[in-house]
Amino acid sequence: MVANVHGPQFSGGANIAIKCPSHTYDQMLAFYRDTLGLPLIEEEEEGCIFQFGPNRLWIDRVPNLSHPDIWLELETNDTEAAASYLKINGVPRRDEVEQLREDFDGFWISDPAGVIHLVVGDEE
Repeated sequence: MVANVHGPQFSGGANIAIKCPSHTYDQMLAFYRDTLGLPLIEEEEEGCIFQFGPNRLWIDRVPNLSHPDIWLELETNDTEAAASYLKINGVPRRDEVEQLREDFDGFWISDPAGVIHLVVGDEE
């Protein structure tokens, strides 16, 4: 495989999210906290964050969801170039999946199987 040397650079980000149906949220929380014993970083009404090795695992409670959904993070050195590059290569933008704050340097895409990815700049 040849690296993309002429376009934006991509790498795996520090965040993994599991969008979890409300009816299974408590069991998911207990699994990661009690069964696996992962360190709980933060807990709020809408979700929690665990330390997951070098990554952060977000368990987000999502009403009206029928099954869990995994979302990943990609980091890039240039979000504008990344957006253009991905568009040229037929990768769909998915900004409708979740609202980002207006000053956030990033956007949503999905891979061919529909897995959601948050593309973020180095500074985020």
